[in-house]
Amino acid sequence: KADAGLYTCDIGTDVAKSKVSVQEKPTEVTKQLEDKTSQAGQDIKLSCELSKPDVNIRWYKDGKAIRKSQKYDLQQEGTRAILIIRDSTVKDS
Repeated sequence: KADAGLYTCDIGTDVAKSKVSVQEKPTEVTKQLEDKTSQAGQDIKLSCELSKPDVNIRWYKDGKAIRKSQKYDLQQEGTRAILIIRDSTVKDS
């Protein structure tokens, strides 16, 4: 964004102008989630890598939003998004 602005090429007898705007690249997932298999009662840790740190992340299970609770721990470490499912049961599949 710092490169945005009005640029001119001035040759004394004529001037060419260009307005430059720079848009930020969208955040992308650079490392996908991996499928996990676990024994009931164990914690399950899912993580993915993003192209930028400190991105607003939402986790979902079967289309339903997951919120931080005793069951779910949501963490972010730089470009890594982490979901921990505590004390897993068959219903967590």
